[in-house]
Amino acid sequence: MWCMNTLIGIKLGKKIKEFRRKRRITQEQLSELAETSYKYIQRIEGKTPPDVRLTTIVRLAKALKVKPAELLKF
Repeated sequence: MWCMNTLIGIKLGKKIKEFRRKRRITQEQLSELAETSYKYIQRIEGKTPPDVRLTTIVRLAKALKVKPAELLKF
């Protein structure tokens, strides 16, 4: 059974992936821009995403050149 946090995490991961693809950058490039690990980006965009801190969302948004709120619109 899926919990609410997992569903939110999956939606967040899909948004990050969507914006990353629009910018035409790889997971590895995003990880460098957001100063996080490539494996962490893989997990965020995967089927069982980890909980993501607000500070990480802000760094990812900055790397993707969007406002943090854009990543949370789902």
